[in-house]
Amino acid sequence: MTPSELFIEEFSRIQGTVHRTLKNATVATLTFRADADANTIAWLIWHLARVQDDHLADLASTAQVYTGQGWVERFDLPFGPTATGYGHTSADVAAVRADADLLGGYYDAVHTASVAYLATLSGDDLDRVVDESWTPAVTVGVRLASVLSDDLQHAGQAAFVRGLADRAGV
Repeated sequence: MTPSELFIEEFSRIQGTVHRTLKNATVATLTFRADADANTIAWLIWHLARVQDDHLADLASTAQVYTGQGWVERFDLPFGPTATGYGHTSADVAAVRADADLLGGYYDAVHTASVAYLATLSGDDLDRVVDESWTPAVTVGVRLASVLSDDLQHAGQAAFVRGLADRAGV
Protein backbone atom coordinates (compact mmCIF):
# COMPACT_ATOMS: atom_id res chain seq x y z
CA MET A 1 0.00 0.00 0.00
CA THR A 2 1.36 3.39 -0.94
CA PRO A 3 1.11 6.40 1.38
CA SER A 4 -1.44 7.86 -1.03
CA GLU A 5 -3.59 4.72 -0.82
CA LEU A 6 -3.32 4.70 2.98
CA PHE A 7 -4.50 8.29 3.29
CA ILE A 8 -7.38 7.67 0.88
CA GLU A 9 -8.44 4.65 2.95
CA GLU A 10 -8.34 6.68 6.17
CA PHE A 11 -10.30 9.63 4.77
CA SER A 12 -12.85 7.17 3.35
CA ARG A 13 -13.48 5.91 6.88
CA ILE A 14 -14.51 9.42 7.88
CA GLN A 15 -16.92 9.49 4.95
CA GLY A 16 -18.46 6.20 6.05
CA THR A 17 -19.03 7.47 9.58
CA VAL A 18 -20.53 10.71 8.27
CA HIS A 19 -22.97 8.80 6.06
CA ARG A 20 -24.01 6.39 8.83
CA THR A 21 -24.57 9.31 11.19
CA LEU A 22 -26.67 11.26 8.68
CA LYS A 23 -28.80 8.31 7.50
CA ASN A 24 -32.50 9.16 7.91
CA ALA A 25 -31.66 12.05 10.24
CA THR A 26 -34.16 14.88 10.53
CA VAL A 27 -33.18 18.49 11.12
CA ALA A 28 -34.40 18.01 14.71
CA THR A 29 -31.97 15.10 15.10
CA LEU A 30 -29.14 17.05 13.49
CA THR A 31 -29.68 20.04 15.80
CA PHE A 32 -30.22 18.00 19.00
CA ARG A 33 -28.01 19.17 21.87
CA ALA A 34 -27.11 16.91 24.77
CA ASP A 35 -27.10 20.04 26.93
CA ALA A 36 -27.62 23.74 26.28
CA ASP A 37 -24.09 24.34 24.98
CA ALA A 38 -23.21 20.97 23.43
CA ASN A 39 -22.17 20.62 19.81
CA THR A 40 -24.81 19.40 17.39
CA ILE A 41 -24.42 16.76 14.70
CA ALA A 42 -24.97 19.45 12.06
CA TRP A 43 -22.19 21.64 13.46
CA LEU A 44 -19.78 18.73 13.99
CA ILE A 45 -20.16 17.47 10.42
CA TRP A 46 -20.06 20.98 8.93
CA HIS A 47 -16.95 21.73 11.01
CA LEU A 48 -15.09 18.54 10.14
CA ALA A 49 -15.85 19.08 6.45
CA ARG A 50 -14.73 22.71 6.66
CA VAL A 51 -11.43 21.77 8.34
CA GLN A 52 -10.73 19.07 5.77
CA ASP A 53 -11.71 21.39 2.92
CA ASP A 54 -9.62 24.30 4.23
CA HIS A 55 -6.50 22.33 5.06
CA LEU A 56 -6.39 20.05 2.03
CA ALA A 57 -7.18 22.86 -0.41
CA ASP A 58 -4.24 24.72 1.11
CA LEU A 59 -1.97 21.69 0.65
CA ALA A 60 -3.17 21.20 -2.93
CA SER A 61 -3.05 24.94 -3.75
CA THR A 62 -6.66 24.79 -4.97
CA ALA A 63 -9.85 26.67 -4.16
CA GLN A 64 -11.90 25.38 -1.28
CA VAL A 65 -14.97 23.38 -2.25
CA TYR A 66 -17.07 25.49 0.16
CA THR A 67 -16.45 28.75 -1.67
CA GLY A 68 -15.52 27.45 -5.12
CA GLN A 69 -18.55 25.21 -5.64
CA GLY A 70 -21.27 27.34 -4.08
CA TRP A 71 -21.69 25.50 -0.79
CA VAL A 72 -21.24 28.70 1.22
CA GLU A 73 -24.38 30.09 -0.45
CA ARG A 74 -26.32 26.87 0.08
CA PHE A 75 -25.52 26.80 3.79
CA ASP A 76 -26.24 30.55 4.15
CA LEU A 77 -24.66 30.76 7.60
CA PRO A 78 -24.24 33.98 9.59
CA PHE A 79 -20.44 33.87 9.54
CA GLY A 80 -17.88 34.56 6.87
CA PRO A 81 -16.97 32.17 4.07
CA THR A 82 -13.58 31.40 5.61
CA ALA A 83 -15.06 30.23 8.94
CA THR A 84 -14.21 26.64 9.82
CA GLY A 85 -15.70 26.48 13.31
CA TYR A 86 -12.56 27.16 15.33
CA GLY A 87 -13.48 29.46 18.19
CA HIS A 88 -17.21 29.17 17.60
CA THR A 89 -19.54 30.01 20.44
CA SER A 90 -22.61 28.10 21.53
CA ALA A 91 -24.71 30.52 19.46
CA ASP A 92 -22.54 29.84 16.40
CA VAL A 93 -23.05 26.10 16.87
CA ALA A 94 -26.81 26.64 17.05
CA ALA A 95 -26.71 28.68 13.83
CA VAL A 96 -25.65 25.65 11.79
CA ARG A 97 -29.05 24.33 10.77
CA ALA A 98 -28.83 22.07 7.75
CA ASP A 99 -30.50 18.93 6.54
CA ALA A 100 -28.75 15.61 5.98
CA ASP A 101 -28.65 16.04 2.20
CA LEU A 102 -26.85 19.37 2.44
CA LEU A 103 -24.36 18.15 5.02
CA GLY A 104 -23.72 14.87 3.21
CA GLY A 105 -23.49 16.56 -0.16
CA TYR A 106 -20.90 19.03 1.08
CA TYR A 107 -18.88 16.34 2.82
CA ASP A 108 -18.95 14.17 -0.31
CA ALA A 109 -17.75 17.08 -2.46
CA VAL A 110 -14.91 17.71 0.00
CA HIS A 111 -14.08 14.00 0.02
CA THR A 112 -13.95 13.90 -3.78
CA ALA A 113 -11.55 16.87 -3.85
CA SER A 114 -9.49 15.32 -1.05
CA VAL A 115 -9.14 11.98 -2.84
CA ALA A 116 -8.12 13.76 -6.05
CA TYR A 117 -5.32 15.51 -4.15
CA LEU A 118 -4.31 12.47 -2.09
CA ALA A 119 -4.01 10.36 -5.26
CA THR A 120 -1.21 12.65 -6.44
CA LEU A 121 0.98 12.24 -3.36
CA SER A 122 4.24 10.37 -3.29
CA GLY A 123 6.19 9.44 -0.19
CA ASP A 124 8.56 12.34 -0.81
CA ASP A 125 5.64 14.80 -0.88
CA LEU A 126 4.84 13.97 2.73
CA ASP A 127 8.11 15.56 3.88
CA ARG A 128 7.44 18.95 2.27
CA VAL A 129 7.29 21.66 4.94
CA VAL A 130 4.03 23.64 4.88
CA ASP A 131 4.22 25.61 8.15
CA GLU A 132 7.44 26.79 9.73
CA SER A 133 5.74 28.57 12.63
CA TRP A 134 5.85 25.33 14.68
CA THR A 135 8.81 23.48 16.13
CA PRO A 136 9.34 21.14 14.50
CA ALA A 137 7.98 22.55 11.25
CA VAL A 138 4.75 21.01 9.97
CA THR A 139 5.03 18.80 6.90
CA VAL A 140 2.34 17.60 4.50
CA GLY A 141 2.32 14.24 6.29
CA VAL A 142 1.90 15.83 9.71
CA ARG A 143 -0.86 18.14 8.44
CA LEU A 144 -2.73 15.17 6.94
CA ALA A 145 -2.36 13.23 10.20
CA SER A 146 -3.69 16.26 12.11
CA VAL A 147 -6.76 16.58 9.86
CA LEU A 148 -7.42 12.85 10.09
CA SER A 149 -7.19 12.91 13.88
CA ASP A 150 -9.46 15.93 14.21
CA ASP A 151 -12.02 14.69 11.69
CA LEU A 152 -12.17 11.15 13.07
CA GLN A 153 -12.78 12.54 16.56
CA HIS A 154 -15.56 14.83 15.34
CA ALA A 155 -17.14 12.08 13.23
CA GLY A 156 -17.16 9.85 16.32
CA GLN A 157 -18.64 12.65 18.40
CA ALA A 158 -21.38 13.17 15.81
CA ALA A 159 -22.16 9.45 15.83
CA PHE A 160 -22.33 9.50 19.63
CA VAL A 161 -24.70 12.49 19.61
CA ARG A 162 -26.82 10.65 17.01
CA GLY A 163 -27.14 7.79 19.48
CA LEU A 164 -28.16 10.20 22.24
CA ALA A 165 -30.72 11.88 19.95
CA ASP A 166 -32.15 8.53 18.90
CA ARG A 167 -32.44 7.38 22.53
CA ALA A 168 -34.15 10.67 23.39
CA GLY A 169 -36.67 10.02 20.63
CA VAL A 170 -35.69 13.07 18.60
